[in-house]
Amino acid sequence: MAAKFKNSKMVYSTNPDYNDWEEEKDNVETPNPSKQKLYVFLDKKQRKGKQVTIVEGFVGMDDDLKDLGKKLKSKCGVGGTVKNGEIMLQGDFKTKVFNILVDLGYNCKVKG
Repeated sequence: MAAKFKNSKMVYSTNPDYNDWEEEKDNVETPNPSKQKLYVFLDKKQRKGKQVTIVEGFVGMDDDLKDLGKKLKSKCGVGGTVKNGEIMLQGDFKTKVFNILVDLGYNCKVKG
């Protein structure tokens, strides 16, 4: 990952060992699926009335979240995206996604 400013408001430092270009530490290990708590719900706000199934609550690396999103999209046979730590699938697949996640070993709850 590219180096980013850790403190963007820093103008000057007298510390000779200060390094503002440190890389972010994204080495967050993904816990086992049985230790994760995922929430599945429908949403149609600001989508012109079209329903979207959303899975939220995933903790772990972004690559693992993208892989899970890819599995869900292929098993449901729909399009979708992974943004801001959420998986969005086009359409009403709340029960199907819930069953798939339970089969994969995740703790799930259906909201709404």
